Amino acid sequence: MVTTQKQNDAFVAKYLKRNIVVQLTQGLFGQTGFRLFAAPTFLPVYLYSLSGSEFVVGLARSLEAVGQMLTPMVGASLIGHRKKLLGITLTSSILMRLQMLFIALTGLFFGSTDFGLWLIIFFMVLLGIMQGISVVMMNSLRAKVIPVHRRGFVAGWRNFLSNGATAIIAYFAGGYLIDNNILGDGYAALFLLAFFIASLGIIAFTFTKEPVGLELRKRENIQQSFKSLKPLFRTNPHFSRFFLVTVLGSIGRMAMPFYILFAGTRMELSGAMLGLLTTIWMLSGTVTNLLWGEIADRKGYRIVMVITLAMWILAHCQLLMIQEVYGVMVFFVVFGIAFSGFNQARMNMVLELGADADIPLRVAASNMASNTVGAVGPLLGGLIVLAMGYEIIFIICIFVQTIALIVMLSSVPEPRLSEIKITEDNDMI
Repeated sequence: MVTTQKQNDAFVAKYLKRNIVVQLTQGLFGQTGFRLFAAPTFLPVYLYSLSGSEFVVGLARSLEAVGQMLTPMVGASLIGHRKKLLGITLTSSILMRLQMLFIALTGLFFGSTDFGLWLIIFFMVLLGIMQGISVVMMNSLRAKVIPVHRRGFVAGWRNFLSNGATAIIAYFAGGYLIDNNILGDGYAALFLLAFFIASLGIIAFTFTKEPVGLELRKRENIQQSFKSLKPLFRTNPHFSRFFLVTVLGSIGRMAMPFYILFAGTRMELSGAMLGLLTTIWMLSGTVTNLLWGEIADRKGYRIVMVITLAMWILAHCQLLMIQEVYGVMVFFVVFGIAFSGFNQARMNMVLELGADADIPLRVAASNMASNTVGAVGPLLGGLIVLAMGYEIIFIICIFVQTIALIVMLSSVPEPRLSEIKITEDNDMI
């Protein structure tokens, strides 16, 4: 029996409340665990405590991002032709979370050794690989079960719940687990806690009710998926310019591992202080996520991306002027608002910039662009720190992100106000 678009829409409407609850529950646990692990405080400081080198911190983050950079197209090639995505999405998500477990166990058993340090970095690479695949699948599945006019609500509340939970856990766990060196390695204990929390999100995700896909691409291998990018960029100029904004705006990821290390030159960094700064970072984004979602449902995600990109630029400007602990706190407030909103807008706006059949390909290309910057940036940033100091990194980010903001304002329209439904006919089933 062939499913029509009308039947598909009826299915989505029938199970919308259920799928919203699933998405929010998965966000509460899945995103909380991962954000606790990936916060720009605990892991960079842990790596620095093991290596004593800013370059190694940047190298580790770069290698992790290399995995994220290379594998989004793998995710697109695995799901573009599939009518159902839930099973393979669950598999990739479980594999991603297992790397968090392996990092925690490595820290507990080998963390104080050189072998332990490089084993942690190895699992960070595997984490990046699985994350690159999983994010494409997760976002593509979310686009199937949550209609456009409700995505802002879902994204806002997912981030609100996960950021709030992460902030609370980071505050208490940072002060207790790290300062008391629980299990003999407080950081590893924290990462183990993050793994268990993230795993609860996978259990919730199994309750998703997914409609059959209607607009599908032909089955493609990875090489064919990469070749599909050229016609995608050629026939969809709005997405092409959005892609450029993603690349330039994401340059801020170059500086992220060094925010907390730079803060350490202005203040003493105890476990409690790391927990406090992580809490500030999370709560600042949490408070505004609902606002971004409400604005997006009413006006679209373009305006959210413009505002948050401008705020990220201002945060870098403010960071150059801090001299004491209160300035560091203010920076993490502004950065938390900007980073959370920018990513929320980037990940949701890309879903609207073209035909539904091309969603996996667009998500993969956008994530690949952001992660390419994330791969090269921290490594380059580590070299810049060694040669010229922290300030130069932030100045570079200000300059490049300003260019991104200009391109966004002048060349990328709001997709909900224009008809962007372009795909190559010979790529369709």
